[in-house]
Amino acid sequence: MKAYQWNGPGTGLVLQDVPIPQPAAGEVQIQIKACGLCHSDCHILDGSGAQWVKQRPITLGHEISAQITALGEDVTELYVGQRVGIALVAPATAIGLDFNGGYAEFAVAPAHTVVPLPDNLSFEKACVAVDAMASAYHSVVKTAGVTSSMTVGVLGLGGLGSVGLRVACLLGATVYGVDIDSGKVEAAKKHGPEACSTNIEDFKDVVFDVIMDFVGVKATMVAAIHAVKREGVVVLVGMGDPEMLLPSGLIVMKNIEIRGSLGSRKEELPVIFDWIASGKLEPDIEEVPFDELNDALHRLEQGKAKSRMYVKPNGPQKLV
Repeated sequence: MKAYQWNGPGTGLVLQDVPIPQPAAGEVQIQIKACGLCHSDCHILDGSGAQWVKQRPITLGHEISAQITALGEDVTELYVGQRVGIALVAPATAIGLDFNGGYAEFAVAPAHTVVPLPDNLSFEKACVAVDAMASAYHSVVKTAGVTSSMTVGVLGLGGLGSVGLRVACLLGATVYGVDIDSGKVEAAKKHGPEACSTNIEDFKDVVFDVIMDFVGVKATMVAAIHAVKREGVVVLVGMGDPEMLLPSGLIVMKNIEIRGSLGSRKEELPVIFDWIASGKLEPDIEEVPFDELNDALHRLEQGKAKSRMYVKPNGPQKLV
């Protein structure tokens, strides 16, 4: 089968011919129906995220929707032909990071990471839900603890931030969105926020209970710390700067709590799948040809992606 593999910093992502993997006990073999492109893969390829990956070489790709093609011994709760998403379950069971992933025609996954898909949810929408949309959901619902009584600021209205804004609106919060890209600001306005702007200073009179930073650079974090209320919460999701210098005096004097948020939890995926299937959340997606994966990742790295991109390693083929 065809698989894109990475063998360490400087090696790039190379399309290889490799054997079709067979499931061991407690595993399932899956045919990859769609695999989303994640900015984490860009960090791995440029070396800044190389430490996240233990296996070399490895087939990357961790935003996966698939169909089960074989069951390993002792797997009784799943069945061949079942439509599934693959959860990223810590520790050491993150497909495409800890072991071979979805930039390939087939993969194997531990049965405990498998989450069934609703019948009315497409593979294309499901793949971007398992990580990107799930991460945004988790950061708002679990890490920030947003409720309908809160006023929330969302900094960065790209792939994750736009979903975070939509989730906060669906929870009934009063939401303000900020992005330096006026196009993203206009797009975000249709999802129900109180207001959106290219400058957080436009909301200087708003009392923010929580500010979500989906950019993660010094400028956005400093802006969040200044804008959030005394004893408020700033949630850092974006990782734009590997390190940043923050105003410690202001953090202490305002008694601000800063929380990091990474990924999601398996038990959250059915909620997200149902929200997408019912139309509450509508991912903006774009298919790219499997043989153009590297070009698409370069576009993602350069900030030129306008939608959540995905590939279909098996094309439109049916289950084999």
